[in-house]
Amino acid sequence: MKRKALYGIVLVVWAGLLAACAPTATPSPATPALTDVTLMLDWVPNTNHTGIFVAQQKGYFAEEGLNVRIEQPGEVYAEQAVSSGAVEFGISFQEQLTLARAGGDTQLVSIAAIIQHNTSGFASRAELGADSPADWEGLRYGAFGSPFEEPTLKALMECDGGDFSQLQIIDTGFTDPLALLSEARTDLAWIFYAWQGIQAEQQGVDLNIVMMSDWTDCIPDYYTPLFITSQRMIDERPEVVRAFVHAISRGYQFAIENPDEAATLLLQAVPELDEQLVRASQAWLSPRYQADAPRWGEQQLSVWEAYSNWMAANGIIAEPIDAAAAFTNEFLP
Repeated sequence: MKRKALYGIVLVVWAGLLAACAPTATPSPATPALTDVTLMLDWVPNTNHTGIFVAQQKGYFAEEGLNVRIEQPGEVYAEQAVSSGAVEFGISFQEQLTLARAGGDTQLVSIAAIIQHNTSGFASRAELGADSPADWEGLRYGAFGSPFEEPTLKALMECDGGDFSQLQIIDTGFTDPLALLSEARTDLAWIFYAWQGIQAEQQGVDLNIVMMSDWTDCIPDYYTPLFITSQRMIDERPEVVRAFVHAISRGYQFAIENPDEAATLLLQAVPELDEQLVRASQAWLSPRYQADAPRWGEQQLSVWEAYSNWMAANGIIAEPIDAAAAFTNEFLP
């Protein structure tokens, strides 16, 4: 009995020594928490936004340490939400940001151009025969309520020898412009060709479209749309701005190189979109995101200065803004 007892004690001691000498398991490091930020769109999701949804679907935001909530505008638009700090990022337009800064809101800063050149235009039903701005005399324009609409129309018409006073302005808000045109409730609308223009072709709606890019002798080219943040974010959380822009840039670069797969990712994220329209629109728009720029998103001071000077010369703003302060390329990869 004594030998058995002693043997048992030896076993217990030996087991204790083994346990003491065994390597301690190192706990796995906790996954860093993602930083929550919100991006407010300018409109319902479309191919202008493809890079955003690619970045979300492929995990680019998460890889940059971000959890990005995507919102559509409601009663408050992206410019107001970003300026107030209600959201961190938004989608706007050079014309809108220029107006805001001229009005004293120096919080808004453009951090990347979504498309390098203006792909918008003024569409009218082909039966009206409005091939150029002078032909808009006597037509009804459906206005969405921006202060730069009428000066833009006026400049184009007068540049083409037309009489702006003969154009009727109807307030239609954000009603689908293509529906208004096809139902003859309006005669003229400002559209993005990559969406409503292609949609009209697919629906058999015959339009004449005066593209802004064809009239840069009258109105300088400008960036529309673009990503914005606040000067507050740039000053206080530059690492978040950089992470966001890097992820977004990857998303748009993917869409440039893989338009059909990018369209699939957009459709997966927003399944209510029309697949035929999305795929055709993406094929047309993908090569235009970067176009002739050295990299996606890059903005030029000359573009900002020329458009600001034009707005001032046409009485839209009192004087040109500090164009260099309105945008930055510093966060682009």
